[in-house]
Amino acid sequence: MTVAALSGEHLRQRLSELSPAPVEAADGGAVWVSPESVGDVARFLRDDPDLDFQFLNSISAVDFVDHFQVVYHLTSLSLEHTGVVRTRLYGRDDLTLPSVYNVWRGADFQEREIWDLMGIRFDGHPNMKRILLWEGFEGHPLRKDYL
Repeated sequence: MTVAALSGEHLRQRLSELSPAPVEAADGGAVWVSPESVGDVARFLRDDPDLDFQFLNSISAVDFVDHFQVVYHLTSLSLEHTGVVRTRLYGRDDLTLPSVYNVWRGADFQEREIWDLMGIRFDGHPNMKRILLWEGFEGHPLRKDYL
């Protein structure tokens, strides 16, 4: 099976149907969306018959000190293509994103891992608690400012 990677521009064009428009930018391999729109974007990408992203490969978070980036890698098995959605969160405290657990159940442990290690909370997640470290652990050890 040969899988094609959809361009950020292609995803931007498809997402232009959402109102208000969630797209902040598109680059070669990804589309950048506003943090508050992540849940709506996820539902659209899954339910749109031309995209059909039924599978969430992974969610990852990166600490760039002045902001965090959260990256969603998606696959349509039926249409044999992939897509990448990115968002930025600014600040160091009280970082939240809408959970995509209700769109893709595979987000369950991935969102919990990001909360545990990076400190980004996912609103609407049914069990947002630490997955690798114990409750009461101070801080989030994958942050660049963690001592």
